[in-house]
Amino acid sequence: MDQRPRCVRPAGGEGDPRVRELRGAVSRLRRQLAVLPAELPDRAVADEELAALYAMVSDGLPEVPRLRRSLLLIAGAVGSVSALSPALTEVREGIDRFGGLPRGR
Repeated sequence: MDQRPRCVRPAGGEGDPRVRELRGAVSRLRRQLAVLPAELPDRAVADEELAALYAMVSDGLPEVPRLRRSLLLIAGAVGSVSALSPALTEVREGIDRFGGLPRGR
């Protein structure tokens, strides 16, 4: 018997305002990262993960655990850049709209 946790997609989709808001937040962060003149050692990681995150929300309602994983990777790659902080916060808030962090038992 498979004991792995299942990722369930919530009902909704393209008409869901959370999807539109998150897609917009991801687009803004991608644009701001693209014009950032600073050298970032993990810029490629951030670019790839933002592209993957955008693709997830463009396909409908993404899986919340995958959203959170993407957020951690992006934050790790650009989290110390103060110029990107507001856009990163907007992405985090967009992901939070899909459900809060799971509570401990």
